[in-house]
Amino acid sequence: MKEIFASERGGPSGASGTPPAPAALAAKVRTLGPSMTRSMQRVAEAVAGDPAGCAALTVTGLAELTGTSEATVVRTARLLGYPGYRDLRLALAGLAAQQQSGRAPAITTDIAVDDPIADVVAKLAYDEQQTLADTAAGLDTVQLGAAVTALTTARRTDVYGVGASGLVAQDLTQKLLRIGLIAHAHSDPHLAVTNAVQLRAGDVAIAITHSGATGDVIEPLRVAFERGATTVAITGRPTGPVTQYADHVLTTSTARESELRPAAMSSRTGQLLVVDCLFVGVAQRTYEKAAPALSASYEALAHRHRS
Repeated sequence: MKEIFASERGGPSGASGTPPAPAALAAKVRTLGPSMTRSMQRVAEAVAGDPAGCAALTVTGLAELTGTSEATVVRTARLLGYPGYRDLRLALAGLAAQQQSGRAPAITTDIAVDDPIADVVAKLAYDEQQTLADTAAGLDTVQLGAAVTALTTARRTDVYGVGASGLVAQDLTQKLLRIGLIAHAHSDPHLAVTNAVQLRAGDVAIAITHSGATGDVIEPLRVAFERGATTVAITGRPTGPVTQYADHVLTTSTARESELRPAAMSSRTGQLLVVDCLFVGVAQRTYEKAAPALSASYEALAHRHRS
């Protein structure tokens, strides 16, 4: 299906062709790790855990270290966004240099049931900061710019999300409405599909799903894609099923999962950053109209916030 639509619509734009910066490597490993084969995970975990040591290894040496094959090492490098192993080694060397620059050690302990509240605050704050940094480092600005362009000229925008992602969908539509754009958030899968049927070329549909496999979000995006709308996926799994119907893919990271904070709950931080980037980008390009609209909406609500 993806191949068929790719030939008709040009397909998802994919990566910009520029290898990720060294700082983005660890974020890429955390984001893509769950979707890798176990052998590729061993390679990814090795390079993220000891960038300096792995940077000194040949492709054969890294394959031997991880108990995999040279082909697996090369495939892992490419999945992480590098043309080949040589480019990955250069990124590892850069990452190692950054880690040796005297930065404070990371907090790595998960939240425990008996943690004091002060420790909970410190651990959550660190996780949130890391999630934002990982999302920013891994965000493809070419894809982001293309999505902003589509939103700026859209006749209307539909945003799909359920559960925690539904809250993010509402956040984005409220922001777009505040600057005078027509936008709707849909968490009911039936209404989402019903509205998607009405979309056409010149409209935008955005699906928000951390797993990339949420059927209630994928179905309306597929319908919008088939109707000719420009489609965007905001997901933590850039190889997930949702991307086969997305013209533009914006990848998010997520905080470390724990028993008290599964991915479905911790994914909102990265999603909200992407949503804010989209909104600010649109507001910049439509500033002459957006600024008065935002001011008018503020004035209309101001009396409700006065004592």
